[in-house]
Amino acid sequence: MDDYALVLNAGSSSLKFCVFARAPRDAWRLEARGQIEGIGTAPRLSAKDGASGKLADERLDGTVRDGRSALEALAGWLRSRYDRARLLGVGHRVVHGGARFAGPAVVTPAVLDELRSLVPLAPLHQPHNMAAIEAVFERLPGVPQVACFDTSFHRGQPPVAEILPLPAELRRSGLQRYGFHGLSYEYVASVLPEVAPEIARRRVIVAHLGSGASVCALREGKSVDSSFGFTALDGLCMSTRPGALDPGVVLHLFQGLGLSASEVEAILYKKSGLVGISGTSNDMRELLGSGEPAARLAVDYFVYQAAKQIGALAAVLGGIDALVFTAGIGENSAEIRRRVSEACAWLGVDLDPEANAGKGPRISTAASRASAWVVPTNEELMIARHTGRLLGLVEARA
Repeated sequence: MDDYALVLNAGSSSLKFCVFARAPRDAWRLEARGQIEGIGTAPRLSAKDGASGKLADERLDGTVRDGRSALEALAGWLRSRYDRARLLGVGHRVVHGGARFAGPAVVTPAVLDELRSLVPLAPLHQPHNMAAIEAVFERLPGVPQVACFDTSFHRGQPPVAEILPLPAELRRSGLQRYGFHGLSYEYVASVLPEVAPEIARRRVIVAHLGSGASVCALREGKSVDSSFGFTALDGLCMSTRPGALDPGVVLHLFQGLGLSASEVEAILYKKSGLVGISGTSNDMRELLGSGEPAARLAVDYFVYQAAKQIGALAAVLGGIDALVFTAGIGENSAEIRRRVSEACAWLGVDLDPEANAGKGPRISTAASRASAWVVPTNEELMIARHTGRLLGLVEARA
């Protein structure tokens, strides 16, 4: 491998990464995928190659205490494997691009300042995204970087889909519906012309069901509306987040129960959703295998809310032509796909049990009025495409 691009997704306790080699015909080829997890506690680096063969699984020493030291450890591992290769650029997943960034951006000091101003809108994610960008600037000042936003794909929605019904003076401070998981939806939209050309330009609802979960309405391959709003707490029930919640509940947590801001934040981001209902696990696989009533209720609620939100977006689109499942649960749980599809039978979805068990890609019957599909997402490849295009490395095809 002579040239490569690095894709980073920095979180509070993990640093996920992908190495993409420049390939013929302006494509990217996955060379390695991995992560450094347990940052600050028990750090470990693991990685696999593009064929899922193990490249690394090693404990790191106690000096890996934060994102910067994790990046140092990753840089050392990359040098040991790709010492003769040239790093062409670094692409970052950045959760929030605000209202201005309607697409990925080459990171400059001015852009970095703007992204820092968005930290209050995504306090649990944005600081770690920024720290990774800053660390690359410090360690590799000559390597260009590209920020790819989870919000960008949703810019350009109708005003009624973006507005929050609050006083204008508050809305001017940045209060609006942004939507997230945009890199996932953008990737799915980009491959539909190849995977399912008959629906690519029609009315499609994509269900990104994973630890974080949302649904997005597509028309002509563009985002029309989504279940996420101002933050990534809205919409569907998630692994540890509640999804749509009466704002009065939050007021009660403060005023009625006297909880602090940090306590409420922890409840909303870490203690609710599947784990809050079940009281035992945030893992859908464990909940599906459990016979406990609370676990069954958590699964029932997840399916109920997914079907409810799909119905709402179907109203926005005036009906649907296709339902697409993606992300960890959507791609791997035939049971959840079955239950959600059956709840959407009124929309014309007629599931084919055998195709669903085999993961499709089409999982509905030939007679189904609205087809159903499984399309694996690939946010990292989407970031690599954007990085290559903005830096003039490739034509952004893969």
